[in-house]
Amino acid sequence: MSALRALRQIASSSSKAFTARSALLNARTRLPLVAVRVTVPAARSFSSSVRRFGEGTTDVAVSQKLAEELQYEKEAATDPEPEFLKEFKTSGIWTIEDTEGNDEVSIHRKFGNEDIRLIFSIADISSPEEELQNEEGDEQAAEEEINSSYPLRCSFSITKPSVPGALTVDAMCQEGAFVVDNISFYSDGKIATELTAEADWKRRGLYIGPQFDTLDVAVQDEFERFLQERGINESLAFFVPEYAEWKEQKEYVRWLQNVKSFIDA
Repeated sequence: MSALRALRQIASSSSKAFTARSALLNARTRLPLVAVRVTVPAARSFSSSVRRFGEGTTDVAVSQKLAEELQYEKEAATDPEPEFLKEFKTSGIWTIEDTEGNDEVSIHRKFGNEDIRLIFSIADISSPEEELQNEEGDEQAAEEEINSSYPLRCSFSITKPSVPGALTVDAMCQEGAFVVDNISFYSDGKIATELTAEADWKRRGLYIGPQFDTLDVAVQDEFERFLQERGINESLAFFVPEYAEWKEQKEYVRWLQNVKSFIDA
């Protein structure tokens, strides 16, 4: 969800708070109620009435709000394929695998006899509304959030078709840099690369290697050069959060459309 929506949420919350305070003040100054004799209408037999959208009394209101949000997002949407993505594809180095409806994105490339894969998830994008609620000057913080990048967990895997095993690199991507957490080696390449619950369970029981920052500085420097040579560099580190933000926005619009269609049915 984009940081622009955080500004809208803040304005909406302020409006609701003002309305609540006004209602409380009116309640304190209201005149005593006069008893009124009420005539209870005769009981009538039960009959079902047809409601618009399913059977709920709130369906129409929810649908209308979803429609308003959907319209806002469509008006604020960027090009179907923004310039940064066109440039990335034109370079021809990495290939993007992005399935609509999934929160994970996979990027691949060949380097010599190596297959390199990068995986990251848009689920790591934190909600600006949640972060800003605990800060003073919410509007200013929301504006700053627009120009900041989200820290994203990334996992690289490097395999060689003719050699068993796989090297994996776990890192954080933020502000144009990959900060390596650890580098692991798995003798079974399938365990390292398969995205299954079984493979994940097996990985948990294996030694993943030392924390990267505990390695000898010279070893760290050589590993960083090793990654840079394979295109795991500043350019890619800027692309990943930008693509994640763009995809998250697309998935949010798709979610609005799907939910509204379901409620309207």
